Amino acid sequence: MFELTPEKYREALAQKLAELPDSPGVYLHKDETGKVIYVGKAVSLKNRVRQYFQSPKNHSPKVRALVSHIADFSYVMVDSETEALTLECNFIKRYRPYYNVLLKDDKTFPYVRIDMNAPYPRAEIVNSIKSDGARYFGPYLSRSAVREALAAVSDIFPLRSCKKDIERAIARGERPCLYYHLGKCAAPCAGYISKEEYRKIAEQVANFLSGHTEEVIASLTAQMQKAAEELAFERAAALRDRIESVRVISERQKAAMANEDERDILALCRLEDAALVYALFVRGGKVIGAERYDLLCEDEDDGETLSAFLTQFYSAAPVPPEIVLNRDVENADALSRWLSERRGKKATLTFPKRGDKKKLCEMAERNGMAELEKDEQKRRRAWERTKGALIALAGAIGIPVPERIECFDISHTMGVEPVASMVVFTGGRPDPSQYRRFRIKHSGNDDYAAMAEVLSRRFERFKADREKGETTGFAAEPGLLLIDGGKGQLHVALEELKKAGLSFPAAGLSERLEELWLPGRREPVLLKTGSPELHMLQRVRDEAHRFAITYHRSLRNKASLASALEEIKGVGPVKRRALLSAFPSPERIQNATVEELAAAPGVDRRTARLVYEHFHGKQDGGDAE
Repeated sequence: MFELTPEKYREALAQKLAELPDSPGVYLHKDETGKVIYVGKAVSLKNRVRQYFQSPKNHSPKVRALVSHIADFSYVMVDSETEALTLECNFIKRYRPYYNVLLKDDKTFPYVRIDMNAPYPRAEIVNSIKSDGARYFGPYLSRSAVREALAAVSDIFPLRSCKKDIERAIARGERPCLYYHLGKCAAPCAGYISKEEYRKIAEQVANFLSGHTEEVIASLTAQMQKAAEELAFERAAALRDRIESVRVISERQKAAMANEDERDILALCRLEDAALVYALFVRGGKVIGAERYDLLCEDEDDGETLSAFLTQFYSAAPVPPEIVLNRDVENADALSRWLSERRGKKATLTFPKRGDKKKLCEMAERNGMAELEKDEQKRRRAWERTKGALIALAGAIGIPVPERIECFDISHTMGVEPVASMVVFTGGRPDPSQYRRFRIKHSGNDDYAAMAEVLSRRFERFKADREKGETTGFAAEPGLLLIDGGKGQLHVALEELKKAGLSFPAAGLSERLEELWLPGRREPVLLKTGSPELHMLQRVRDEAHRFAITYHRSLRNKASLASALEEIKGVGPVKRRALLSAFPSPERIQNATVEELAAAPGVDRRTARLVYEHFHGKQDGGDAE
């Protein structure tokens, strides 16, 4: 279809519109590449989809933008509006269309998983349910909630928490860990409990997490009576305590269930282009948690935005008996039916105008707006440190805004192992992938000569890569060359630019009084202390210094180690090179064991022992001759 002429395309589209059914369903708008850009639901596909291709005068700016990119559409018919809600949500999660209201981050809710098919089951936290035959419990509202559940399990039932291969541990005769001595594990790894008895504990844990506490109590009571009959009084006492713990938790659960005050409070909040939903979770009459959920949305009205959030959020989250909202939503009746199906019981949507629920909505809204205001302040500060600082810098020194800043620094110790660094800031932020480092070849203790060499090499690479048609890496054009140094270093940079026939903006930043030297000026520019532009230059300069000195120290240490290795009798140049290439740092060689040294390619055990004894002294034991 995409290869049709405009006239034929319009005819084909008109034909598809004419064939739309008058039934509920979900439609998918696609761009010219076939990518899904919008997913929507409709009570009548015929009426809803046709609206997009009618007069645009009543369309919002977002809908007009959407329509301008629609090249094709498809649809799926369903039997009801409730089914349409479910399918729409699934398609949105699958395609994440650009023009839909979306949660910025897909929220996952944790579950407890127990694989009853495993020889020695354990309880673990997972983020999703799989068709693997295991039993899943949840979802829980948060990681902290699921950890509390597992803590209760650990306090009552001696179920293992480790990932140990139990059969292998038994075969090796391993001793039990601390959890056994604390009464939190039955120590199957040490063979202290049979597979059958351990499975009974796992089944009790599963029933406990399912809420079937009466079955758990009955099972534990039978075990306690049997232990008493066998005169195993310590075991009987432990089972008695376990029964009491289960009863206490069971009574708490019943009390919470008797209190019907269980609901989610959801407040949609907007500030300029940002939007979020702030949620308060009420369980047992108490607020037990609060979360923010950021949204990707443009000019949708509040009802549409909140409706989209509800379907996406509660497709994964547990549905409470009541959901309290600070805004009306679209299709409230259909949403209530869909939520009730998700819960398996009646779920209601409430829009309070007064009373305690209204106060909770206002609390959620205040917190949500406070979060948005904090975000805005962070964005403003980030802009001032980056783009704002670049604009101020450009104005201060009279150049175009430097999107890319390159800074060069020299590091050495009395002329030994001289190196240079090139760090790059893009858009006012460090861009480590663009950093480069250089070993200086000919300068000795001459910083000016070292700077001339590294800049010459950088400009040669620029011209060579540009001739190949490249525009990134060394071929990228700097908006500002920043030299760590004063007037003399800047002069060197300008000379190298002249030799290369290039004309990039350049400046030198001296650490003495933070003087900024510019071409053609006899006196330095003193930027205002604490100004964003000075902070930007200092950050770039300090990063270049850090990168250069780190490289210099690594080379110096490596050279020092190489010299130290030369002093070891019996370790020749081949073995030295093998050691230096196998270990990433001198410290690793000095701190390595004989076994670690001998494991290096090209290093035998004799050499490893000689190196080890050089740094640590001769040791008694199996490695001594």
